[in-house]
Amino acid sequence: MMVLVLIVAGLVVVALLMVLFAPYIRKYSAGGTCMSMARLDGKTVLITGANTGIGKETALDLAIRGARVIMACRDVEKGEEAAASIRRVYSKANVEVRELDLADTSSIRAFAQRLLREVDHLHILINNAGVMMCPYVKTNDGFEMQLGVNHLGHFLLTYLLIGLLKRSAPARIVVVSSLAHNVGWIRFHDLLSQGSYNSGLAYCQSKLANLLFARELARRLKGSSVTVNSVHPGLVRSELVRHSTILSLLFSLFSLFLKSPRDGAQTSIYCAVAEELHSLTGKHFRQILLNFISCPGGWSQMIPQVKKPDVEGLGWHGYLWSSD
Repeated sequence: MMVLVLIVAGLVVVALLMVLFAPYIRKYSAGGTCMSMARLDGKTVLITGANTGIGKETALDLAIRGARVIMACRDVEKGEEAAASIRRVYSKANVEVRELDLADTSSIRAFAQRLLREVDHLHILINNAGVMMCPYVKTNDGFEMQLGVNHLGHFLLTYLLIGLLKRSAPARIVVVSSLAHNVGWIRFHDLLSQGSYNSGLAYCQSKLANLLFARELARRLKGSSVTVNSVHPGLVRSELVRHSTILSLLFSLFSLFLKSPRDGAQTSIYCAVAEELHSLTGKHFRQILLNFISCPGGWSQMIPQVKKPDVEGLGWHGYLWSSD
């Protein structure tokens, strides 16, 4: 009985301390804030997954800076609701919603074709959309969903728009990765998880692929005035963990230690607008700070050597991370 009383008393003390120090905990967990006052008047920005979470907050910030923001969303209705909420905050916001399903290459191609017809310049591309730890399901083209949406879909979108970005230079590409890349590896023997599937490992693989793609694309675009950097937004309270009951529970219990979507968007915003980054490329940022990473398993040395598995029917380049 005494042990139970002590346990309850301990929990009460911990709860009281958390309430007492809540403002300081939130300030610490929020991380850095983008202090750049850069304006984006006359600039065009494309953000995938901009209807919720850090994508929506990024869209709001860049719209306030004067940019024309194209919100690429799978669910157009939710996208319009997000755009309306942005206009309520900033009535002059120039935001528009366009349908883009990153799980369907025909949708990606249709989106890119329309954009190329109707948009003369694209100055900032933020590959933000993502799915996390979903049950095993395939995209319309037969890819494992997390690799298909988080990486392959964005790869194709970027590939189709790279000419427009070059013509609009100076331009920037921001790739939203994750700290999860540290425990990821590219399973070339079973890239699409057809032999076995672990939702957590599949997510980590897709985030490592994001980072590797950003590094290699930066190398290929060197000298073009188009920069490419990847970011880790931090642990953010968002819908991303909805497929994991355990993570949803943990995020609820420890929400005090998580970033708000606005705080989580700061690193993406920083890489998109900061004047001091105008020529910096091929880097990874975390908490707005340049994060010198060591890719697991010697990936930094393997990038120039690894061939991309053949993906029939997509018309993409034959190599994903290889040398020219």
